[in-house]
Amino acid sequence: MTLIQTSHNPMTPRVDATRPMSMRLVDLSVDNEPETLPWHVLHTKSRQEKALARMLDAADIHYELPLVKLVRMYGHRKRVVMEPLFSNYLFVQGSTEVTYFAMSSKRVANVIPVPDQDSFIRDLEQIRKALGNGAELNPYRFLTVGRRVRVTAGPFKDVEGLIEDKPKPDRLILQVEALSRAASLEIDASLLEPVD
Repeated sequence: MTLIQTSHNPMTPRVDATRPMSMRLVDLSVDNEPETLPWHVLHTKSRQEKALARMLDAADIHYELPLVKLVRMYGHRKRVVMEPLFSNYLFVQGSTEVTYFAMSSKRVANVIPVPDQDSFIRDLEQIRKALGNGAELNPYRFLTVGRRVRVTAGPFKDVEGLIEDKPKPDRLILQVEALSRAASLEIDASLLEPVD
């Protein structure tokens, strides 16, 4: 995936263009306090996440599109592709006008409200930390019951998630409550400690 350069518009958050598209971060030094802008979940039409991300990037709008590396077979050839971790979802930060702009692309099916912004930001940060450290995340079922734990050492130190006692206590589940979606990361159970 190539890097896309962005320019700073004082009305939108500045993004770190040195990171891949899946890991854009807000520069908190922007004068208009972009961290106070709300997050929205865009439910996209089928296979439109990357095209929408390119459009948002061109408009200098801050978004997150977690991508994972997958190997696909085409005949007898293997090809490595970057696919969205949560297919048909993209996260955008900005005013309501930003969602109207995204809807105007005809690539968005609907906008899902994020009532608990703090929880959503924490969930997104855990996904960002894991992917930033090279985690191989896989979609996983959303847990309604689980024990909250934190990784104590290694490249995923301080990443928090849930574990199930059965069947695999060595599978860390990172959830996005606003979507009721989750991703799993296999990890040595001895590196996990309960979070109070």
